Amino acid sequence: MKALVPLAEGFEEIEAVSIIDVLRRADIEVVIAYLEKKSVKGSHNICITADMPLSKCTADEFDAIILPGGMPGSENLKQSKAVGDFIRSLHVRGRLVGAICAAPMVLGHAGILKGKNATCYPGFEKELVGAIISDKPVIADKNIVTGKGAGCAIPFALEIIGILKGEEIKNTIKNNLQVYWNL
Repeated sequence: MKALVPLAEGFEEIEAVSIIDVLRRADIEVVIAYLEKKSVKGSHNICITADMPLSKCTADEFDAIILPGGMPGSENLKQSKAVGDFIRSLHVRGRLVGAICAAPMVLGHAGILKGKNATCYPGFEKELVGAIISDKPVIADKNIVTGKGAGCAIPFALEIIGILKGEEIKNTIKNNLQVYWNL
């Protein structure tokens, strides 16, 4: 299993690091891609060094793309034609597409939420074009997983693990992390 996590300037650090860390604990290879610079600064001035430019990644090599939220990171992802093309390409192949916080707006902009259940950070609902809006903290609708915000990052990542690797591995990681709540 191989997942792509693209980072844009202004990403939400808790979401990005939680997603990357939790997926790697499940032996999912995570590639951190950058849009402009290898060192990407988050919305709280924490820099993460990405692995490679998004331009060097191809949809054929990935089982999933997961977008951390944050502002202006989500807006920067939305403005990237390459990110939109990547999302649509994976979605058409039936591969997992995930986004949390404000980032589900990128999925709405990419046109893949029509008729799908989705959630997002409060105030971004209008950006989820065509979605059936849910108030759940984390929701999966077939190959699309969305989450509300930073406080949901670990359950969001666990939901992705459940889809990609199965419930047994999801529950093992959940127990190892001592996650006691269900969202």
